[in-house]
Amino acid sequence: EADTADITISSSVTFASYWLMSRIAKFRAEFPDVDIRLVASARAAGVAIMDGVYLDLSDDEGFAASCKQGAELGFDGKTLIHPKTLAAANEAFAPSDDEVAFSRKIIAAHAEAEAAGKGVVVVDGKLIENLHVENAKRLVALAEAIAARR
Repeated sequence: EADTADITISSSVTFASYWLMSRIAKFRAEFPDVDIRLVASARAAGVAIMDGVYLDLSDDEGFAASCKQGAELGFDGKTLIHPKTLAAANEAFAPSDDEVAFSRKIIAAHAEAEAAGKGVVVVDGKLIENLHVENAKRLVALAEAIAARR
């Protein structure tokens, strides 16, 4: 059950993202630090953050590009206003099969290391700590949620 404060933070961050992006959308390339700060704040608060709405329903290419940009900036998803945009948004924001496989590998290796009393582990030459495991769990959960709705 969500705490009222959690809902307020989530709603405020989502509203802030929508409000801000709706006003500076055409200048977004010039202000990437704004998006990054919003994403970092959401991650720190442990809440999801959705990229702002794309209003031109006739511009599938522009919508796909906007989704790709939002995913690259670290947003968890896109605010959608029409069902026709769902597939493109899922494609852009869903983790790839390789990302999910590596995330599962991270989770398993870290659990094994933790059981052996170790706090870190190396997976495929990369140092893995708790923060990487948390992100891996988030990616796996996202992939499973998208798969469940297909």
